[in-house]
Amino acid sequence: MFSVSLVSINYLTFIIRLRFVWKELVLKAQVNEITEYVVYSKLSRSVKDINNSTILSRIAEDELKHYGILRGYSGVDVKPNFWRIAFYIFLAKVFGLTFALKIMERIEGEAVKVYSSLSHSIPGLYEILRDEESHERELLGLIDEERLKYIGSMILGLNDALVELTGALAGLTMTLQDTRLIGIIGFITGFAAALSMAASEYLSSKAEGGNVNPVKASMYTGVMYLFTVLILIFPYLFSSNIYVCLGLMIFNATLIITVFTFYTSIVKESSFKRRFLEMMTISLSVALLSFTIGFLVRSVFGFEV
Repeated sequence: MFSVSLVSINYLTFIIRLRFVWKELVLKAQVNEITEYVVYSKLSRSVKDINNSTILSRIAEDELKHYGILRGYSGVDVKPNFWRIAFYIFLAKVFGLTFALKIMERIEGEAVKVYSSLSHSIPGLYEILRDEESHERELLGLIDEERLKYIGSMILGLNDALVELTGALAGLTMTLQDTRLIGIIGFITGFAAALSMAASEYLSSKAEGGNVNPVKASMYTGVMYLFTVLILIFPYLFSSNIYVCLGLMIFNATLIITVFTFYTSIVKESSFKRRFLEMMTISLSVALLSFTIGFLVRSVFGFEV
């Protein structure tokens, strides 16, 4: 009799714990849905493009529908996560609408796993929400953002600046060994190269035609090139140790590659690792070769500044 009662108590305890975990998962999913509803609603009111605003409003309605489904099972209202709302709005303002939405979509993919675990307890839930998520992904694909049209121009400017300037600065570091002079030469060279790249991109875009504005394409290329130049020469303007400057320049180049590769891997849904390794290998190889040439020039010709 005692053992039977003990088994009953253990079973009851198990059921209570299972019920508690189930409700916690539902509430977590609710918070996710209502948070994204608020984000999409805020973004729909802040964007200027009418088409994008309409799409975001429709997605917001879907998120509210998700919340209503979950609310029907939990019987509890929850508040959105205001920290996440602020974070996504910040991403949208700084990195663009598409980047912020892609990050949200990735996190939402984790939420689908939660729905899958709940599907055994809530019949039909996973199928309903999966269909809703598929619908939202289709809507996200319709969003039109200007900067994505010119991401090729941005990559062109950034890649060229990284390859050319890391090589040039590495070679000048070993040859001249005067950090202030290296920084000045690097800036002049980089500024001229930025104008040259912008002009080339203008002519190239104009010749190709399409829906890309040649002036905007050239501006994106030139600005990205000049931005990269400024980041790379920065250490040479504030330190007199050539090896410290060289190390910081390589670090800055790696940081730029990491950030921009992560950005493009999100918005283009491409491989971060492959692109990162490719850019790092090219940039560091050119820098090493240029550094070696600078060393040989200094040794053979006895060049002194």
